[in-house]
Amino acid sequence: MDKFQIVGVGYGCVDKICMVEDFPVEDSSTHITSRVIQGGGAVATALVAVARLGVPCAFIGNIGNDMMSDEVVRQFKEDGVCTDYMVRRDDCYGLESIVMVNPESGSRTKFPQRDFNPPITWDQGLKDVIRDAKILHLDGTHYENAINAARIAKEYGTLVSLDGCSMQKDNEKNKALATLADILIMNAKYPLRVSGKETYDEALLEMATWGHKSIIGCTLGDKGSKFVIDGKVVNFPSYKAQKVVDTTGCGDVFHGSFLNAYVSGMDLETCIRFASATACCKCAMPGGRAGIPTRETVLKMIRE
Repeated sequence: MDKFQIVGVGYGCVDKICMVEDFPVEDSSTHITSRVIQGGGAVATALVAVARLGVPCAFIGNIGNDMMSDEVVRQFKEDGVCTDYMVRRDDCYGLESIVMVNPESGSRTKFPQRDFNPPITWDQGLKDVIRDAKILHLDGTHYENAINAARIAKEYGTLVSLDGCSMQKDNEKNKALATLADILIMNAKYPLRVSGKETYDEALLEMATWGHKSIIGCTLGDKGSKFVIDGKVVNFPSYKAQKVVDTTGCGDVFHGSFLNAYVSGMDLETCIRFASATACCKCAMPGGRAGIPTRETVLKMIRE
């Protein structure tokens, strides 16, 4: 069995990204000027960033026997993510997401298909993939898969990384999963909702006490990011993109490039700069994956 430094369990889909003439208000219409089809999903795109930047990784999950499932697998393979642990099942289906991109700002509005696939059956072979990895990366979209995978990782001493993006209505579930994370990096909505605090600084300092956190922070788009370092919240600026075509996948790419830098031995502040620079580069092309740069490009950017 191959060993991978990073393995992921979470949302993987096909993104249908539509560039529109102008962004519509409710109960109106607009024209699609162009369309791009790429692989998408929080953990899935993070793993593509991991692979493209030079670290071996694998995706674990159920997949169907339909055409959409075939496309999800094909795009993973094309980007160098191992699909050997994606289990084909007749009772599963491939997921898709519709994304509308605002031409004025490059911001995107997503309509992801809900993942109603049955939970992963954790045989010893799949458990061993987590056992042999350095990091398990999760997004929490399919809660049962995420919580079970996190518990397996804890049993074997594998670090748990959680992309704090997908929230359950029952906030106790969110807290339980966040507590299991050793590396917890969240989007702008997650820390305030899950912690119940009014400010990001209060939320991060509170959540840093949940479980045994190695790293905790949140990303705030073009406002940069915040991380707890030595018991204090430190602000990090974002890199400024020369041209923002599409912000789809920026957070996912931040996660994947951060983990890539982390397992490569970079210190925390360099990991943050590396991830921010990679996410910035991604904005120059439509979709979550096409714009992910090479490792050399990112290293040159952070040196300058």
